[in-house]
Amino acid sequence: MSTVPRPPRAYVETYGCQMNLSDGELMEGILAARGYEIVRTPQEADVVLVNTCAVREHAERRVLGRIGQLGALKRERPGIVLGVTGCMAQRMGEALLRQVGHVDLVMGPDGYRALPDALERLRVAPADVGVGAPRRGRLRRLAVLDLSLGENYEGLEQRRKEGPSAWVTIQRGCDHRCTFCIVPYVRGPEKNRSAPEILSEVRALAEGGVSDVTLLGQTVNSYAWEDWSFPGLLRSVARVDGIRRVWFTSPHPNDVTPELVEVMATESAVCETLHLPVQSGSNRTLKRMLRRYTVESFREKVELVRGAVPDVALTTDVIVAFPGETEDEFRETLDLMRDVRFDDAYTYKYSPREGTPAARLPAADTVAPEQAQERLSALIEVARGIQAEINRAEVGRVAEVLVEKEARVEGQVLGRTRRAKVVAFAGGPDLLGSYRVVSLDRTTGATFLGSEIAEPAFMERP
Repeated sequence: MSTVPRPPRAYVETYGCQMNLSDGELMEGILAARGYEIVRTPQEADVVLVNTCAVREHAERRVLGRIGQLGALKRERPGIVLGVTGCMAQRMGEALLRQVGHVDLVMGPDGYRALPDALERLRVAPADVGVGAPRRGRLRRLAVLDLSLGENYEGLEQRRKEGPSAWVTIQRGCDHRCTFCIVPYVRGPEKNRSAPEILSEVRALAEGGVSDVTLLGQTVNSYAWEDWSFPGLLRSVARVDGIRRVWFTSPHPNDVTPELVEVMATESAVCETLHLPVQSGSNRTLKRMLRRYTVESFREKVELVRGAVPDVALTTDVIVAFPGETEDEFRETLDLMRDVRFDDAYTYKYSPREGTPAARLPAADTVAPEQAQERLSALIEVARGIQAEINRAEVGRVAEVLVEKEARVEGQVLGRTRRAKVVAFAGGPDLLGSYRVVSLDRTTGATFLGSEIAEPAFMERP
């Protein structure tokens, strides 16, 4: 009696930004199209891929620890494939194979189209492939690290998670080359997908029940393809039948234009939120970071947006202790935070990345670790205090909420407003993926507790 062999099983575990999350789905889709079954745990898998971030040293240390844990699977089942993909894989390259003996595959962000073929080559490749032939009973090892000037994964469908929300990657790579950032070196230059394909993808998502999309790019608002600009693309996406909410991340302040702001103000599907990374409140530091704007021009962008979308929720990224940052320059950053009053801020200590210009600055410019930590703690205190004040003023507001998941508290669900405010309220799994009208009754500082209402007196736009 013949039996049909089961398909190979793959598990993808992702760390890092929204782009990495989207890439994780992309890899799952590529593998599923070649007959792989995507599973939920590494213990079920024949292929385990750790999709990584390289933006900060802490993230890499965390990933290396996780790879060490997964090495136990190799001891239990020597035939399992353990691969490392993404930005950290690109940055470390073949050194990762040498340093971590149980890693079989290292693949950078431009290699995913060939992922199934690479997995086959691990078992059948000729002896001169990769960094060495296998020892008896072991898999071959392979590094796929070529950066492509044209690889934007045009024509490939992502494997979507169930639910009403989806990432739509419109751009890969970056041309800005900020001195602290590793992204241009591990993802290559900016590569934009064609506008017709992006719109086709969004229409297909809407037809499949997706109503909430996030457009992704390293500097998403610098998107350009033929005669398409980002404002035109954003407007077209917002007008796709069935699309109810549109977000975009991560924009660069220099490309926040009157045309973009006009689309944000007039298209009802575009959510009232904008992530605007400032990085520092010091002009000297911004110049050394090669951010290509000043504090004054950044404030002008903020005024432009708030003038057209008064209710906009602004978020930002801030780095403290950039090499050479003085105490007075750090205080300038705190002053900017207090003046602009961001709804949320993602705050970091500078992390040197080998290969970036900032990593080559004189050692004398390095801010002492204890001083860097003091600055980060002070920044977090200011940012959280402002966030709490803003959110306390939100109490009593009525908002449309998209229910995204069950809360940790039994009998509650978590949803997100159009201004990216997270709200917990009474409900069960039957509400997941639905839009509800909720009163924001209380705040914990960062999130809200609310209650569903049937007939709102007023709501957020639209």
